[in-house]
Amino acid sequence: MRAAFVTVGTTSFDDLVAAVTAPEALRVLQDLGYSRLVLQIGRGTVAPEPVRTPAFTQEVYRYKNSLLQDVQEADLIISHAGAGSCLEVLEAGKPLLVVVNDKLMDNHQLELARQLHRDGHLFYCTCRTLIETLQSMDLSTLKPLPPGQPEKFAAFLDKAVGI
Repeated sequence: MRAAFVTVGTTSFDDLVAAVTAPEALRVLQDLGYSRLVLQIGRGTVAPEPVRTPAFTQEVYRYKNSLLQDVQEADLIISHAGAGSCLEVLEAGKPLLVVVNDKLMDNHQLELARQLHRDGHLFYCTCRTLIETLQSMDLSTLKPLPPGQPEKFAAFLDKAVGI
């Protein structure tokens, strides 16, 4: 059973939750072989109902003390573009699709996602381009983030956000 895990972190990103649970997105995920979708929805107001059928399971929760188990069990992580979430997923060596919140002002998240994509570590999109990105991305082309170098990641973040 292939699983996709969606996380919005500690904030809310209702547009992402709505986009990934839209009927067309669910159909695409199932067409790609995912039969389990786990949603961490934070403090958002969009709260899809859990689903359990013989062919598909959708689980929903707001928060857990740690997302590590969900990350480890997933074959694909779809995440907001927070630096902490990106680092946690990349350190776990999991395929990552970052969905940038294009409604944010001064969007350093876009800069971070763009640079990590240029370096081959992840794919990124917006809520509007989620479905086409799911259909076109080739997870086998992703490169792992070199392990155990938090100072390099910190320097990279500084560079990406212009500090």
